[in-house]
Amino acid sequence: MTRQSAACAAAIAILMPLGFAPAEAQTIAVFTKSQGNPVARSIRIGAETAARAEKVVVFNFIPTSADNVPQQTALAEEALRSKPDAVVFTPTDPKALATVVAKFTAAGIPVINVNDRIDGGNVAAYVGSDDRAIARATAQALLKAMKGTGTVVILEGPPKLASSMQRTQGFMDALKEFPNVKLLTSQTANYARKPAADLMNNLIRKFPQIDGVLAANDPMALGALDALGPNRRTALVVGINASRDAADLIKSGQMVASGDFNGFIEGCVAAQLAIRILRKEAVPKEAILRTIVVDKSNVEPYELPVEKRTCPTVDAAIAN
Repeated sequence: MTRQSAACAAAIAILMPLGFAPAEAQTIAVFTKSQGNPVARSIRIGAETAARAEKVVVFNFIPTSADNVPQQTALAEEALRSKPDAVVFTPTDPKALATVVAKFTAAGIPVINVNDRIDGGNVAAYVGSDDRAIARATAQALLKAMKGTGTVVILEGPPKLASSMQRTQGFMDALKEFPNVKLLTSQTANYARKPAADLMNNLIRKFPQIDGVLAANDPMALGALDALGPNRRTALVVGINASRDAADLIKSGQMVASGDFNGFIEGCVAAQLAIRILRKEAVPKEAILRTIVVDKSNVEPYELPVEKRTCPTVDAAIAN
């Protein structure tokens, strides 16, 4: 067995077709990151929901880890041999997967790139979110809740990751609008709850007063809350993802808001654009989702499990 076929075999156990359909049904191959990645899972559910409405069959190709380039490459090669009608693709590595994506295009199979931008490959369209705009709007919600004064800390995502850098910049953009708010520190907690709790514990010991926490995703916001309570400290907290966990905390008043980085809608729009292409309809080259901040005023739809949500129309979902 070759290294590539071994990698594919390792992942093929979690290759999941969405039911069965007549032989003439059109098919979309959906490539996302690992089974446990919550954004990737939401993208898959969104794509399946949109495809089901149009009687199009989705096949999910899922590597066992979010950074497994060999597995995703092997799965893409396998899908290429089966000739799907269209492809929705989130790369495990934007540069490394560009070559295999180009093979789909060369075979006349349109590729809709979703979430992480592929570095090349000549895709038919890109669907994503504006991390910087989401972070700026989310930070504005926090800083307004603080009445434009006090101290804040930033919990960043992984260093050099594009979304993390954009979100940190968005936070900084908002802070420039509120000169009476002091930034105490900006440090990474790697988009993870436990590292965020550990970091927040350290910051609580270092700073006698922290009025606000700008967390670059919801797991880090939850981690910050995990640390604040046992230390008998309070602070206003925001995150990004608009996850169901965050929705519950927003409703109860434990979080101020969460920026809506919505994998479900990304998956919906990507599949809808793929279907439009298959029907010879025009599609935008780039579809960036509208920037939405979830707070108590609009939290109710986000309490619904992602499996029970409905896809919006493309026009309603995108900002351009």
